[in-house]
Amino acid sequence: MSYDNESKALGIVVKIDDARIQDHLGELVRGTVEERLNAMLDAEADALCGAQRYERSPDRVDTRAGHYDRKFHSKAGKVNLKVPKLRRQTFETVIIERYKRRETSIEEALMEMYLAGVSVRRVEDVAEALWGTRVSSGTVS
Repeated sequence: MSYDNESKALGIVVKIDDARIQDHLGELVRGTVEERLNAMLDAEADALCGAQRYERSPDRVDTRAGHYDRKFHSKAGKVNLKVPKLRRQTFETVIIERYKRRETSIEEALMEMYLAGVSVRRVEDVAEALWGTRVSSGTVS
């Protein structure tokens, strides 16, 4: 076998799939964002309770009552949040505003596209391409 044939054969063996790498990196970033936001929500609930989860303390003000799942659209993609519930007081986080479903920068981008004259259907398509989530026509308008 000649040198040229060997180099061609080796070139076929080592093949980099850029799309798979981008998907993997995107999923890694999304997972990290989700993990950090959930950790911040837990830390905030611990601060409101006056003690960590399952910790016995005389300084404890409140106890946990589980959590509820919530979807949040960020630049990294759709994130699943586990928002803690407390028994005696309502858990209002300063991290994410109440009833907020999308990051502010995403909402601003949607408004700018709509005000620039982009059709509602096209805004839906662009949002899905950029952030991986579909936005309804009612939300856009």
